[in-house]
Amino acid sequence: MNTQKYVVVDIETTGHSPAKGDRIIQIAMVTIENNKITDTYTEFINPGRKIPAFIQDLTNIKEQDVADALPFEAHAALIFEKLQNAIFVAHNTNFDLPFLQAELSGSGLPKWYGLTMDTVEMSRLMYPTAYSYKLQDIAAELGIPLKSAHRADDDALATAHLFLKAIEDLGKLPYDTLAQLHKRSFQLKSDLSRLFFELTQQKRNAQMDDFARFNGLPLKRRKLESNDTSNSHAGAIDWEQRLEAVFPQFERRQSQFDMMASIQKALKHGEERVIEASTGMGKTIAYLLPAVNHAIETGKQVLISTYTTHLQDQLVQKEGKIVEQIVGAPVRLVLVKGLSHYIDLSRFNELLQGEDESYDETFTIMQVLIWLTSTETGDLNELNASSGGQFVLDKIRRSHLRRLTRDEKAYDFYEFALERSKQAHVIVTNHSFLLNQRLSSSNILANTDAFIWDEAHQVVQAAVSQHEKTFVYTQWKYIFGQLGTYDDQQLFAKLYKTAEKTGFSSIPEMLQLESLFIKFVSLFDEISAMLTAEFLAKFRGSRHKKCASLLSEMPYDKARFMDLLRYLNEWIDMSQLILQKAERLTETSIQDKLVITDWRYWTEELMVKAVEFSEIFVFPLEDEVSWIEGDLRSLPTSLSLYKQPFEVTSIVQKVIGPVRGEKAIIWLSGTMSVPSNERFIVNQLGIPQDVPITKFEPPKEFYQGARVFIVEDMPDIQQVSQSDYIESVADAVIQTVLVTEGRCFVLFTSQDMLRKTVDLIQDTGLLDDYMLFAQGISSGSRMRLLKSFQRFQKSVLFGTNSFWEGVDVPGDALRAVVVVRLPFTSPDEPIFKARSEVISKEGINPFLHYALPEAVLRLRQGFGRLIRSKNDQGMFIVLDRRIETKSYGIEFLNALPKVKVSKVSLEKMVTDIEDWYNKQ
Repeated sequence: MNTQKYVVVDIETTGHSPAKGDRIIQIAMVTIENNKITDTYTEFINPGRKIPAFIQDLTNIKEQDVADALPFEAHAALIFEKLQNAIFVAHNTNFDLPFLQAELSGSGLPKWYGLTMDTVEMSRLMYPTAYSYKLQDIAAELGIPLKSAHRADDDALATAHLFLKAIEDLGKLPYDTLAQLHKRSFQLKSDLSRLFFELTQQKRNAQMDDFARFNGLPLKRRKLESNDTSNSHAGAIDWEQRLEAVFPQFERRQSQFDMMASIQKALKHGEERVIEASTGMGKTIAYLLPAVNHAIETGKQVLISTYTTHLQDQLVQKEGKIVEQIVGAPVRLVLVKGLSHYIDLSRFNELLQGEDESYDETFTIMQVLIWLTSTETGDLNELNASSGGQFVLDKIRRSHLRRLTRDEKAYDFYEFALERSKQAHVIVTNHSFLLNQRLSSSNILANTDAFIWDEAHQVVQAAVSQHEKTFVYTQWKYIFGQLGTYDDQQLFAKLYKTAEKTGFSSIPEMLQLESLFIKFVSLFDEISAMLTAEFLAKFRGSRHKKCASLLSEMPYDKARFMDLLRYLNEWIDMSQLILQKAERLTETSIQDKLVITDWRYWTEELMVKAVEFSEIFVFPLEDEVSWIEGDLRSLPTSLSLYKQPFEVTSIVQKVIGPVRGEKAIIWLSGTMSVPSNERFIVNQLGIPQDVPITKFEPPKEFYQGARVFIVEDMPDIQQVSQSDYIESVADAVIQTVLVTEGRCFVLFTSQDMLRKTVDLIQDTGLLDDYMLFAQGISSGSRMRLLKSFQRFQKSVLFGTNSFWEGVDVPGDALRAVVVVRLPFTSPDEPIFKARSEVISKEGINPFLHYALPEAVLRLRQGFGRLIRSKNDQGMFIVLDRRIETKSYGIEFLNALPKVKVSKVSLEKMVTDIEDWYNKQ
């Protein structure tokens, strides 16, 4: 029994810095003893200064709430007394405790001293797969009530329950895991080691538990589902009746049923179909129901491929459960990803033997230990690790370069996923994995009867990314720094001493390995200097600091690159030979094993780099393009080279061609065509001309809540300087945000323009009452920025390419999408230049047949962010006048749904929006 006293504290303040005069406006304290809440205390505090508007919006604490409250000094003695002989707990102690200390000092009391426990650190550790560790997010995920987030009383109570829940779940971990956690817990930032110690003492003499073990490492037990494929609903199904039974509020959409019928027919007869299904017609259910039904009826599998991990997880976890209810029978949807997504348990076990990791490494290892007791997939993407922790995850990924022993295979997660897939009705995977298969010969897909590509327009990008090769200067230099020479006292020195001690390699052999390393590192520096000189010469006098050029436009001496590749390959061959001999050792210390494991890891990294280097510089392919990028202010450090295919037809054909005509192939997307070039995407995928594009539209009233505004008095983007245009954009955004009261997306095509616009808006101070989230400026992933945007009433999100599609913000959370400029790819972009040259040689206009359709598709995707259901309302605002003044502008307008388009001045638009809101 844990008898320690804990005091959970939460405060609300006027700002982030007590040093700048910010003060507490509310404090709450919850006392926990014997793992139970024994006391609560909360008070409003008069800060003696104004509460900023954004704080009032965030906390819902108004000036009148604190007007009659006493200052902190009046409560200081009682607060100090409550903290005595207790452990201080808060959700981010680094915020709450310094503020409290400053207030105590200002009241003439001493600072509080004692142990602290941070529930952010604790929940990151205990719930390593959680999407977000903001209090309201983690509370919602764990089912902890939180009535009013950012109110100290509710937050403190939720934090207390979170703390108790984490302690309870820690107590369920097996002794072996707790012992490993305790060993590392002294490197944590708060005093959680005390908890681990108490729990290990309690569990020390525990009897057998229900965990499997791999070399002593506790894992959740896994079992394969029963392979019962009995037909539970022979014959035709009344889908409408089933949908109504599951969803009492079900609204019939004819287009959804038409699409289901089309897919059912294609599956039955093994046909190829291209389907464009607009937002709002229930696309996922419309293909998943027929897919599951076909699999259950025929005993054959259907494979569904999506573009993003988010969509895969949604299919398996959310949509799969809904379909099971509708079908009225067990449905097995199994997720299979590429090998590198899965953990290599042996490598992780080796890593556990080491010591002296950084905080991020230690913390990530602890997260993985806990995760292994609950994960059924072993997919490392489940983990929400820090950027520093990603390095640990990369070291423990499965690799095709290492073969597993029979014992390893019995516990391996990738092998388990393959076994499960054999019993699935529907296999769910991603485009990248599927593009790596040969569908006619793949064992994984031996029983697959049909292939559904969801988000099919993204197959093009997936194929390009799949075959991308990179040469990044800093990555190579980092690897060199890890290996080092004997004098550097890095990994090579450790390997040398291990070889000397155990005798697995001779001294002359090790010296030859070092000599080869010195030769290719020297050559690397030489060619980096050569590339830098050529790059600077090409862009001398450029007004841009970040520049890019096709590699073919830069002369370089291929012989020196071949020399480097030769020395590098000789080093790899010798390193592998040494590793083979090292791995034959029967008796080695843990430290020696770790050195050999690390050496193997970095050898494999250089093997991958060698292949990429060869394909970029030495043996380039004709249908691929290489380009170099760099920042003129920081060469050679900023040098990066990329190689991509500029057409993907042959890549897709290799995969899908062998099953075409034999099995059903269905291509699905919300944006599969553009009015002037119906087969723009279809032709890139190599889909035969006799396969038509079938379109399914939502009901006519679906877009009734949308309006399009084209701002006529914006300057012509091609006639004014960038700074003048940005000034006008900032003004338009400010006025739009003020009239809509936030909830706006502002979409850019350039990170540079986004940054300058946001800086200018912030300088004006006109949106100081709003929360501004900007991609590339605000910290966090795309999905984290989106969550933050949705949390605030008054918020604006500034995004670039990845926010044009694949982002869902239903309802009133998004009121306006502002398009800063039409989403054309820059003509200087290397891939664009290479493709344009090829298209031009065929006598085709690259602008009309490549640049324009691509931009029109992207604009359609941008509009799709706005209206996600028939009850949604909002404005789609285009600031780029080219949509009106250029002959091609009509192509963009024709691609949008049939909604009211108003060409107005900025002032008139603001008035119209105001009137529109008043009517609502």
